[in-house]
Amino acid sequence: MQAASSSPAPAFWRMSVAPMMDWTDRHCRYLHRLLSRHALLYTEMVTTGALIHGDVARHLRFDAAEHPVALQLGGSEPQDLAQCARLAQDWGYDEVNLNCGCPSERVQRGAFGACLMNEPQLVADCVKAMRDAVQIPVTVKHRIGIDRVEDYGFVRDFVGTVAEAGCSVFIAHARNAWLKGLSPKENREIPPLRYEVVAQLKRDFPQLTIAVNGGFASDEAVHEQLAQVDGVMVGREAYHNPWWLARWDEQFFGQPASALTREQVEEDMVAYMEREAAQHGTHWYAIARHMLGLRAGLPGARRWRQVWSEHRLKALPARQVMQLARTKPGAAVAAG
Repeated sequence: MQAASSSPAPAFWRMSVAPMMDWTDRHCRYLHRLLSRHALLYTEMVTTGALIHGDVARHLRFDAAEHPVALQLGGSEPQDLAQCARLAQDWGYDEVNLNCGCPSERVQRGAFGACLMNEPQLVADCVKAMRDAVQIPVTVKHRIGIDRVEDYGFVRDFVGTVAEAGCSVFIAHARNAWLKGLSPKENREIPPLRYEVVAQLKRDFPQLTIAVNGGFASDEAVHEQLAQVDGVMVGREAYHNPWWLARWDEQFFGQPASALTREQVEEDMVAYMEREAAQHGTHWYAIARHMLGLRAGLPGARRWRQVWSEHRLKALPARQVMQLARTKPGAAVAAG
């Protein structure tokens, strides 16, 4: 288990990286922490069943360097969520977050995710049970509506009901969740973004911490939202273009400009790969997939990405693969 850290100050909610299934595992979060010292990092969603009946260490292990880091839970049974929140606290997480935004049919069959927005009192009961069980913050990530209903009163009443149970931090994905007819991918793209709804939540609930999620890909777009709400959560752009995070501490936390280079980040990741292999038997290939966007937009980026993703090189040590990735075209020799 990790040594418990102090709870994150509200400033950490100013910028965060969204929980993304199959992406924001502990290796991805280690990369993101190298790039930004202050952004709040979220795990992939972990279901209560996976923790109660599965391998707790596999789901909850993380590197101490990742702080501040939050565990996102999927579930709808208050006592199960309370039990898992205690596990999150015991393992040293800085926050536990309840998923009320995922629209996938698999999640709906489990009666959690975005469909919970139709049951605000149940969510309030879940939040209260979790808050009674732990001292770390309990937060909620949700959508601004369900299906084609765009009545602001729906999300306003949801937030108001859950806030009465003691939740003071809400992260709103500024799209509706369509529970039928759209895939999870389409749910991230087709329902229109309505940032003004989240801004209205902040005006109506000034005492709450309100963060917005959905569609952010530039400093300008983030600054525009930070003038209206307390925080911005970035998802896919942070994964595909991780170097953007290297500007966050200066742009959004008022810190001095970073002297970090992509080459240093790559070397630090290789050192991490070597530690992971020695301590946990993790193959470097499982880690390298998260940094393939590190050189996005630079000359030679495509070849660099191809070397790090070449399965024929898996037998080589990570440090040798790094050297191959840095050689000029035609100089690298693939493993036999």
